[in-house]
Amino acid sequence: MTSVSTTSAHKNLTPAGRKLPLAPLLIMAFMGFILIATETMPAGLLPQIANGLSVAEGTAGQFVSAYALGTVVLTLPAMALTRGMARKPVFIVAILGFFLANTIAAVSSDIALTLGARFVAGAFSGLLWGMLAGYARRITAPELAGRALAIASLGTPLGLAVGTPLGSWLGTAFGWRWSFGILSALAVLAAVLALIIVPNAPGQRAESQIPIRKVLVIPGVAAILLVIFVWMIAHNTLYTYIALYLRDAGMTLSIDVALVVFGASALIGLGITGSLIDRAPRLVVLASIALFMTAGAIFTLGSHSVIAVLLALVLWGIAFGGAAPQLQTAISVAGGENADMANSLLGVAFNIAIFAAGVLGAFLITAYNGMVLPLLMIGLGVAALAIAATARRSGFPSRS
Repeated sequence: MTSVSTTSAHKNLTPAGRKLPLAPLLIMAFMGFILIATETMPAGLLPQIANGLSVAEGTAGQFVSAYALGTVVLTLPAMALTRGMARKPVFIVAILGFFLANTIAAVSSDIALTLGARFVAGAFSGLLWGMLAGYARRITAPELAGRALAIASLGTPLGLAVGTPLGSWLGTAFGWRWSFGILSALAVLAAVLALIIVPNAPGQRAESQIPIRKVLVIPGVAAILLVIFVWMIAHNTLYTYIALYLRDAGMTLSIDVALVVFGASALIGLGITGSLIDRAPRLVVLASIALFMTAGAIFTLGSHSVIAVLLALVLWGIAFGGAAPQLQTAISVAGGENADMANSLLGVAFNIAIFAAGVLGAFLITAYNGMVLPLLMIGLGVAALAIAATARRSGFPSRS
């Protein structure tokens, strides 16, 4: 199906007759799952990777850093280069580029080549994340765009809840290279499905393209990026060091159970977001940040109660589960015809926040202990809520 026929079909249908392109959106979610699992899986396999490549665990830890660095450095140039191109060819080429880089990482025995492959995989990942939101919206009727993004974003919580633990288990049971190899095979499957099922969509019109610096000053974009940065630092700091919080709180709750509870709750949050985001996008964002802060308060005040900590994990998961479609919807609407570039800025802000969270968390747990991390959730949550609340007109309006 071409982009022209898709657009015409949307124009000729009444709002009640328009339907979500469910199969293409699920393929996008499947690719998101692969990207998330590929990015986070090495964290659970550092000893095996270090042993397999005969390097220190600290060096093996650069698997994550190299991937994130590739995303930060090359996403914006890649998006600027491809934003005028038809979406489907770019989507498939990016998947195949990701597959190639991931396969090299799976078979390489040289640490420099392996880290270089991770850097390139991160770059293709950034391109895919940057275009997914705009692509999902372009093949969907406007009044269903938020729900479409929620479906296309399913891969994020599923990758965190299922993909990362499964990849770690495979790596432990059969060897870490098998985990990378299986993810590469899944990427090929995603490319084939995309070629057959996902419709094409046009790129951005040349006359509407503006430089990245001008995208930043589009009303609402900077405020949304600031919310993303602050909120994601708060989230990733606790998520990265959740094991230390549980240990310092004296919890008998295992890290595996905690992450499963969080992941399952994130799926609930994503479902809630999908049902409400097209009607009340501002309310959903503000409620999610407020719920995130509430979870931080329960983590702090109920740290000696397993039931309280489980409740906090549930609220945290619900609050964070819908964050991706909420923020992608907000920045896509604010960005207008430059939504793809705006979304690429979102991905860069997210990855910088991941890096900052790792550094900040390491400082906090060294200077204090894991119990200080929920306080960061509360403090940065207040800041994110204040920014979102004041960006009423352009960043987080009541209606998209």
